[in-house]
Amino acid sequence: MSSHAATSIDPEILGGERVFTGTRVPVRSLFDHLEAGDSIDDFLEGFPSVKREQVISVLEESRAHILQPA
Repeated sequence: MSSHAATSIDPEILGGERVFTGTRVPVRSLFDHLEAGDSIDDFLEGFPSVKREQVISVLEESRAHILQPA
């Protein structure tokens, strides 16, 4: 699953903020939870509509983007 399949943007959902596909959960909330020290399991427990595969896909794409050579 690519991050683009794991997430979506729709002007009708949260004003166009990127969310996990099929939910109203902003992707930003995943990073907020991780920054606060929560685990992926903690995040998924709080947002049961988000699938683990979606979270892993977003993290993998973020990693690839950050570690990409300049």
